[in-house]
Amino acid sequence: HFSPHTNIIKALGWCKVVKSVEFTHEGHPRWSVRADRTPEKGAVGMTGEYQHTLDAKGRLFIPAKLREELGEHFTVTKGLDGCLAVYPEKEWEALEDRIRSLGNGEKARRVKRYYFANAFDAQLDAQGRILIPANLREFADLQKDVVVIGQLDHAEIWNSEKWRVYNEAIDAESVAADVEDMDF
Repeated sequence: HFSPHTNIIKALGWCKVVKSVEFTHEGHPRWSVRADRTPEKGAVGMTGEYQHTLDAKGRLFIPAKLREELGEHFTVTKGLDGCLAVYPEKEWEALEDRIRSLGNGEKARRVKRYYFANAFDAQLDAQGRILIPANLREFADLQKDVVVIGQLDHAEIWNSEKWRVYNEAIDAESVAADVEDMDF
């Protein structure tokens, strides 16, 4: 039996409900319920913008906040808009399933080649860096200064200047129109 506050805590969404019991000196149980506000991996999503530098070998430091969301196994591939996309294992599997369901028509083959021929399983080194293959560095024009951004279910790696230009072109009016067009 739990307090009426349990339903309120459950309504908080991503919070975990922690139920515990203590026994009084007389041996009677005393229940308590509280919300654990520590989000589960992937529950809040990847957010933020992080400025970093590629080293001479093409290694990039992945921000700790994003590493937590990405987990131990994640995939990097070509993204849209000239950047690289970084998917945690669960999201990559979901993308694979969606693309697999497209069949084998000409458009489906093009989509499969775009994502899968360029994908690699990223391995973090002891310093939290990944080595980005030369073909992907060339695709995204990654030379030295890069930006890593969170996109809720995945992250993106951008050339800093490309990101600056792209980001400056986004304004409140265009986003408002996009939201309206998408029936958000």
